[in-house]
Amino acid sequence: MEPSWKHGNLITLIPDSERFIPELLEAIDKAEESVWFEQYLIESGRVTRRFFDAMERAAQRGVAVHVVLDSFGAVSLGQRDRERLSSAGVALRHYNPFMMRRLRRNLNRNHRKLLLVDRRVAYTGGYCLTDDYLGDWFDVVVRAEGPVVEDWIRLFADLWESSRTRGDKGAIDRERPAASASASAREWEMPARLVHNEGPSDMSIRHSLHQRMGTARQRLWMYTPYFLPSRQLRKLIGDIARRGVDVRLLVAGKGHDHPSVRYAGQRHFGELLDAGIHIYEYQPRFTHAKFCLVDDWVTVGSCNFDHWSLHWNLEANVEVEHPGFAAELTELFESHMGDSKPVRLAEWSQRSSAQRYRERFAALISTWLAGLR
Repeated sequence: MEPSWKHGNLITLIPDSERFIPELLEAIDKAEESVWFEQYLIESGRVTRRFFDAMERAAQRGVAVHVVLDSFGAVSLGQRDRERLSSAGVALRHYNPFMMRRLRRNLNRNHRKLLLVDRRVAYTGGYCLTDDYLGDWFDVVVRAEGPVVEDWIRLFADLWESSRTRGDKGAIDRERPAASASASAREWEMPARLVHNEGPSDMSIRHSLHQRMGTARQRLWMYTPYFLPSRQLRKLIGDIARRGVDVRLLVAGKGHDHPSVRYAGQRHFGELLDAGIHIYEYQPRFTHAKFCLVDDWVTVGSCNFDHWSLHWNLEANVEVEHPGFAAELTELFESHMGDSKPVRLAEWSQRSSAQRYRERFAALISTWLAGLR
């Protein structure tokens, strides 16, 4: 069933970890009733310690803290940290523990990121809990308030129940308090909806993205660290560019955390440039942010534009259709475009043989992984 649009929301953009990490921690410290937390990549270290400190303080003052971690993404989280949460009264579960007898299912990971406080305010984005987030990476988080939070409540509660193991009787309360009315009516006018993938058989985010892209009139701007487009997506955005829409792609450049993924995506640059798409590689540092602008429509969250996110993972994005919010993302995109290296067709055609070999090899691996589905 297609997710429904909810009206009367307030969606706030919080760019860069220097801003969103302090706000996430403060939200946990101010929680009065519940903290629900969902994360993919988490490692023992300074930033994780700060979050666990806040969760421990919350649990000690009687707040119900529930945490779901992806079992693969949390492989570098030490046992001492896990035991610390449990000893503090935090309910901890792991999604899809690795099992040798079901190798293919091990590819299905929970890549979502969520902090839900008092079932009133939800934070989501692409952030992870590693010490890289002490300034080395760029990312964005959005804060959601209003009726759309109800969908986050159901999403987390369903995951919590499905992650239960034998003997684990931890329950979760789905009932949601009334939304705060502290903001003005004008601020709370943003239509929004939550779109999510529930694993290999669910293409909800992909279908929504492709459908909205097809309606583009003025612009289609994509910002992603990992760009491994399917043939269908390449044809779609190429056709959109050829009919005169301003199509731009901003991807991670220097300091990429997965160089092979970067090379596999670069394999398609010539085709895209030839269609009239403008491509930029961000230079100052690694960027992990992901969002897409189609006119005044925005999708932002955990989902990358690659085979893995669009097929295998549990992902969740919030879609917003509001000119003010779109203007904020436009300003961010243009700012980062100014700090990026443009990829020119003439120069790209002259790239080295070694670069072409890296692209072909990485693309072969990517195609093989995509074929596992």
